[in-house]
Amino acid sequence: MSVASHLLFLACVALASVAQNLTGFAFGLILLGLTAVLHLASLADVANVVSVLVLANAAITFGRSRPQLAWPVFAPSLAASLLGVAAGVVLLGWFSAQQVTLLRFLLGCAIVVCAFMLVLRASARARQSSLPAFLFFSGVSGVMGGLFASAGPPMVYHLYRQPWAAETIRHFLIVLFAANAVLRLALVLAHGQFSMTAVWLTVEALPLVMGLTWLARRHPSRLPIEQVRRAVFVLLLIAGLALVLPPVLSLLACGGAVF
Repeated sequence: MSVASHLLFLACVALASVAQNLTGFAFGLILLGLTAVLHLASLADVANVVSVLVLANAAITFGRSRPQLAWPVFAPSLAASLLGVAAGVVLLGWFSAQQVTLLRFLLGCAIVVCAFMLVLRASARARQSSLPAFLFFSGVSGVMGGLFASAGPPMVYHLYRQPWAAETIRHFLIVLFAANAVLRLALVLAHGQFSMTAVWLTVEALPLVMGLTWLARRHPSRLPIEQVRRAVFVLLLIAGLALVLPPVLSLLACGGAVF
C-alpha cells in the first residue's frame, strides 16, 4: 500500500468510527464497504482489523465494570453465534481463494440490507421472542461475523424488538460481538491468515478509533439523530451499490457467468 492508500484507509476508519459513535451501528460494514470500493486492501485483511477493533471497543466500554446480560437466552445465543463464526471463517477462506468477485457482491448485499435496517424502525414486541428465534438470528449474525467481522445487522434488529432496557441490549450486543471476535481471531491466527498488512493496518487504526471513541463520550454530538441516520444510510447505500452493481451489470451485458 502507498502512503496515499494508508491515508485513505485512516480516513475510512475515522468516518466509520464517527458513524458508529453517532448511531451505535455497523462500524465493520462501513469500513469494509469503503475500503472495498476504493480497493485499499483485501476484504480478509480489513475483516481481521475490524475483529481487533471490536475487542478494543468492548474493553473501552466495560473497563472494570460487569455487563448486564439476559443469561437464559444469552448463553445459547452465544453458542449458536460461535458456530456461525466458524462456518463464516471457512466460507471466507473458500471465497478468498476461489470467488473474490462473489465475496465482494455478498458484502455489497449485506451493506445494502444493513442500510435499510438502519432507517427502518423495529417495533418492540410485547413479549420476549422464543429461544429458536434467538438461535436463528445469532447463527446468521455469527456467519456474517466470520465472513466480514460484522455480525451486527441481524442481531441488532432482533434485540431491539425485545421488551428489554436499552442498556441490557447494548451489553448483550457488545459481549456477543466481542466473543465472536475472539473466536474469529483464534481461527484466523491458527491458520496463519493474519497477514502483516493486517497487523500494520491495525496498528494504524487502533489509536484513531480509541481517540474518536473517547472524544465522542466526552463530547456527545448534538446533531439530530434522524439526520445522522439518513447520512449514514446514504453512505452505506452508495458503498453497497458500488459493490453490487458492477457484477450485475456485467452479467446483464455479457449474458454469461461473472462470478
